Amino acid sequence: MTSPILTTVAVTGFTVAFFHAAIPTHWLPFVLVARARQWNRTKTLVVTLCAGLGHVALTSLLGLAIAWFGFQLDERLGAAFPWATGSVLVLIGLYYFWRQWSGRGIQHHHLIGGHHQASEHCGHEDGHSHWDEELKDSPLGSRNAGDWAAMSGLFMMLTLSPCEGFLPVYLSGVQFGWHGFLVLSAILAVATLLGMLIFTWLTLVGLEKLEVRNFERYESALLGGLFTALGALIILLEH
Repeated sequence: MTSPILTTVAVTGFTVAFFHAAIPTHWLPFVLVARARQWNRTKTLVVTLCAGLGHVALTSLLGLAIAWFGFQLDERLGAAFPWATGSVLVLIGLYYFWRQWSGRGIQHHHLIGGHHQASEHCGHEDGHSHWDEELKDSPLGSRNAGDWAAMSGLFMMLTLSPCEGFLPVYLSGVQFGWHGFLVLSAILAVATLLGMLIFTWLTLVGLEKLEVRNFERYESALLGGLFTALGALIILLEH
C-alpha cells in the first residue's frame, strides 16, 4: 500500500470526525446547560473540551480493538486483505445509505433525565431542537443540582456515545500498522475537538442561525458516500 492511500484515509477520517462533531448533539446541550446555569464562555468551552476528550477516548479504545483484530486478520489473509477491507467498507457505505433511505439516521445523545432518553429518533420537522424541552425535564439545567453534577452528566452523555462513524476508518488503516492507528487517533481527536469547540463558540457568540441541523438529516448519506468511495479506491489502487 502506498502513502496516497494513507492520505486518503486520513482526509476521509478528518471529514467524518469533523462533520460528526458539527451535529447539534455534540455542542448544543453544552450551550443550553451553560445558559441555564449562567456559565461564562471559558467554562462552557472547558466543559465541552473535557466531554469531547471522553468521547474521543472511548472511540479510540474501540478503534484499538478493531485495529488489533485487523492485524490478526491481515496476517492470515495476506495480499487479499486490502480487497477484503475495501469490500467491507463498501458494504458499510451501502448500510449507511440504507439508513438514510429508511429514515433511521444516526443514534442521538440525550440529556440525563429527559423524556426522550431512550428514543433513537428525534424530530426536527419544525426546524427547532428538542433539547430545550429535554433540558426542562433534566436535572442538568436545574439550579438544585450542583455544577459538578451538570458537568459530569454532560461528560457521561457524550463519552458513552462513541463516534460510530469513525470506526470503519480504523479498519481502513489496519494495513499501516500501529503507525496508522496512532495517526488516525490523532486525526479523530483534532477533528472532533475542533468541531465541537468551533460550533459551541459560534453559538455562544450569537451565531445561532447556522443550518447545521440540515447536515444531521443527511449524515448517513454522507457517511455512505465516503465509505463507499474509500472502499472502492482501496480496491482499485490495490488492483
